[in-house]
Amino acid sequence: MNILLVTNTFTPHVGGVARSVEAFSAEYRKRGHQVLILAPEYPDRPQTETDVLRVPAIQHFNDSDFSVALPMQAGLGLDIDAFQPDIVHSQHPFLLGFTALRLARHRRLPIVFTHHTLYEQYTHYLRGDSPAMRRFAIELATRYANLCDHVFAPSDSIRTLIQQRGVTRPVTVVPTGVFPERFARGDRHGFRRQFDIPPEAFVVGHMGRLAPEKNLEFLARALVNFIAANPHAHFLLVGRGPAEAELRAIFEREQLGAHLHVAGILGQPALADALHAMDVFAFASTSETQGMVLTEAMAAGLPVVALDAPGAREVVRDGGNGRLLAGASPIQFAAALQWVAELGGEKLRELQQAARDTADTFSMPRTADRALTCYASLQTHIGRQTPGLESGWDDMVNFLKTEWDLLKSLASASEASLDAGMLSVGER
Repeated sequence: MNILLVTNTFTPHVGGVARSVEAFSAEYRKRGHQVLILAPEYPDRPQTETDVLRVPAIQHFNDSDFSVALPMQAGLGLDIDAFQPDIVHSQHPFLLGFTALRLARHRRLPIVFTHHTLYEQYTHYLRGDSPAMRRFAIELATRYANLCDHVFAPSDSIRTLIQQRGVTRPVTVVPTGVFPERFARGDRHGFRRQFDIPPEAFVVGHMGRLAPEKNLEFLARALVNFIAANPHAHFLLVGRGPAEAELRAIFEREQLGAHLHVAGILGQPALADALHAMDVFAFASTSETQGMVLTEAMAAGLPVVALDAPGAREVVRDGGNGRLLAGASPIQFAAALQWVAELGGEKLRELQQAARDTADTFSMPRTADRALTCYASLQTHIGRQTPGLESGWDDMVNFLKTEWDLLKSLASASEASLDAGMLSVGER
């Protein structure tokens, strides 16, 4: 099967969608399928890539670590035709997501959309962020999903949510799988020596993109509470992003800077070493759609303490492989970490084994099986127009134009009001 994966984020960007595309493409190729990835250009992308088409992009959009792909350049369609895709799989409902729709529509190919993200939780990267902008993001993703032949949801929670929002196309739960063998072993003591973490320390770990939507301020406040009560405890943070400075500032204000260790972005085998240097994995994000980093941590045998939210609730079993906390405060989160720290002997080993068993159920071969089964069933639709697609496309275009014009007007009005207010203050 020839599979075209279309994404707005890909290596070297570090994030859930980029890692998902990379993982699925590797598994598909391992099974003999041909995969072509359409993704934005990055200045530090790998020099050699296998079947990746890059399109020009605006880098560091609104001071974020995202790139914004520009419209498809001339000649790219010829490359797509040469690949002869059997199916198009879009990872986003905008930018290159529109390109994916056009490619599939004009070639009469089935198209799948993975609803990776709760887009309304990322509108703070846009100028003029507002409740109207967040509603626009929800409506955009819903309308886009309904123009596709099939939708993948990364978790049961997200499937329920998007169906409640109005997605009527068939939805299958297909999380991004983990490769348990990549995390089964690691150099615990060597990694601790490298980052000056005492060998006897109890280490709480976290990995991911360090961004405001990840609820990292909550996590940092929970950690300083926990470490203040446990002077032998340390926090190991794997990742990079705009929230790093704030995290460091919180630890410094509490005079706990020596207990914070920021490793930055790590590849294998250093990532496995980092996980094995930890004793428990802490996760406070409520904006996730799946628990990818949680299953990777569990593959290393780490119990997880997480807030009860989409993605986490499908992976963490409270008291079974970690702690899942509903409506917790930072102090209550710290208490859950304390619960893990005080475990010992057989109970701790049971928790660690349960974590590994959970990771096995989310293995990449299992999740790829689900995706490929869906692809194969959709191939029967090749050459047949999706009912209502023409009118649906026109409705989508009209919606985008009308709503975007409205949002721009609201943003302009808000800026004018702010400028007038500042002028009034200045005259007093």
